[in-house]
Amino acid sequence: MAEADTETSDTTAATGRPGAQVDDGLPLTGNPATDYSIALLSALVTAGVRDIVVSPGSRSQALALTAAELEHSGAIRLHVRIDERVSGFLALGLARESGAPAVVITTSGTATANLHPAVLEAHESGIPLIVLTSDRPAELRGIRANQTTQQPGIYADAARWEIDVPAPEGSADERATAEALARTAVSTAVGADSADPGPVHINLALRDPLSVAVPSIDIAQPGTVPSTAGPDALGRDILPLADGPLTVVVAGADAGEVAESFARAGGYPLIAEVSSGAHFGPNLVVAYRELLREEGFGDRVERAVVFGHPTLSREVPALLMRDDVEVVVVAPRGEQAYNPAHRAQIVGGVTVPPTADPRSPEARAWVGSWVFASRRLIEAAELAADPGAAAPDVDKARSFDPSDALAFAKAELAAVRVPITRPLLAEALWRYTWPHDRLVFGASRLIRDADRIVLGKKLRVHANRGLAGIDGTIATALGVAIASQASAEQTGTPSGVTRVLMGDLTLLHDVGALLIGEGEWRPHLQVVVGNDGGGTIFDGLEVAKSAPATAFERVLYTPQHVDVAALAAAYGWDHRVVRTKGELDQALSAPPAGVSIVEVPLAR
Repeated sequence: MAEADTETSDTTAATGRPGAQVDDGLPLTGNPATDYSIALLSALVTAGVRDIVVSPGSRSQALALTAAELEHSGAIRLHVRIDERVSGFLALGLARESGAPAVVITTSGTATANLHPAVLEAHESGIPLIVLTSDRPAELRGIRANQTTQQPGIYADAARWEIDVPAPEGSADERATAEALARTAVSTAVGADSADPGPVHINLALRDPLSVAVPSIDIAQPGTVPSTAGPDALGRDILPLADGPLTVVVAGADAGEVAESFARAGGYPLIAEVSSGAHFGPNLVVAYRELLREEGFGDRVERAVVFGHPTLSREVPALLMRDDVEVVVVAPRGEQAYNPAHRAQIVGGVTVPPTADPRSPEARAWVGSWVFASRRLIEAAELAADPGAAAPDVDKARSFDPSDALAFAKAELAAVRVPITRPLLAEALWRYTWPHDRLVFGASRLIRDADRIVLGKKLRVHANRGLAGIDGTIATALGVAIASQASAEQTGTPSGVTRVLMGDLTLLHDVGALLIGEGEWRPHLQVVVGNDGGGTIFDGLEVAKSAPATAFERVLYTPQHVDVAALAAAYGWDHRVVRTKGELDQALSAPPAGVSIVEVPLAR
């Protein structure tokens, strides 16, 4: 009896809770499922993981309870969502913003399949993600046991690495095995050895009894995520460009600032999509679509250097598929590279020619012709869309003539009462977003409208353009908002607002992400919805002219009349409808704290 009392007392002092022994700094409960969960998740934290997303389930209970204890100890940020698809995209958003792999935990069965869309997007976009699915042990597989399917291999080639872990038995070597597994998962997810970041899949079988109470876990020193390996891991050379050919730089999704600096150093026009992270700088060509089709511009291009993944126009792929254009694709990471004509030179990096001088008359003439022509086209388009957008007559504002003052006041009032169009909405969102904010675009007409008109500004922009699906947009934006605000808190820097621009169908497709439970982060997120009653993106495609009107409406446009205000109220989100430019400016300039929806009715 005395020995038992002494043992219990020692354990309590070490763990803060009775009934657990301590081994190598981590508690042991005697329950294989719980002990392995403690070892695995603690090792993931030691390897650099900071965010864990959990969807509840019976088979995964030991993992979920361990994650809750790790949050209690301050080792991680825990996020709980009931919908596994939402969990997957929330983890994707967290990893997209932070650059560190987020872990998403699910139970067995259909729960694992619901993660597949997020896994595919992470695969195509090169986002580090660790999918930890619980499973039945070997004796329950292949016999039609409840909630049991073929989970190993479920994500096929989308997973960078996969392991099917047998149900723990409580043996002495399992802790070391779990620690090695965690290190491999993190380093593979970030591409530390391969320069090919992306999702990994740990499928963990767990046997009854599925859990016991989790003791206190003390992780003294959480680790740092390893860096992505350089392009040499892929065997791709750094290419010094030859001088001579008339060159443009193309920056697609996730290209980053390197595309802008390269274009500026070489004296090249910059065709940078709005989601590229390079949509700024003196060489930016906003109206690139029109100029690529115009004689004297697109037809003179002899070489294109591509960064990132271009997806927002037809003109760019058409340029890159021309036989008379040399194409160089810069792909420092990822086994697959963008290569629409199957003949691009794929390189790990590129340098400007030694003789390049962006200030030379030739370079200035080449860049200037694009930039100035683009500005003229944008100004003409703005004036055509809104004849009242011309500069106001400030002389009338200063006049002592009452009629002049009245005319100026009427002009100002008319300006704020202008009805909202898609371009106006996209431009306003861009204008009210600043470097400490975050901007997320959904896959709808609105990202293309923004890409056509918004002027250069150095912003942190996110968009799931790997597969360009509408699914998971709100969940992704929530992840981006949480990660950016957590980083701001840790570094003591200003914390901005995350805004996400989407269409109505994108909102409805991810409506489950509006559910934020008790105890969960409610970040400063403003969801801006252009509501035109259906999928108007199809109106601009050839099918709108060829399909019967009734069939087109039913299966493509898919009209909807959802009460977004009631939807927002049901989930506890602030909601506001704006119909004029003045109302929109007010909503964007002073977004309410927490989560909110700005609904903008748009004409079809």
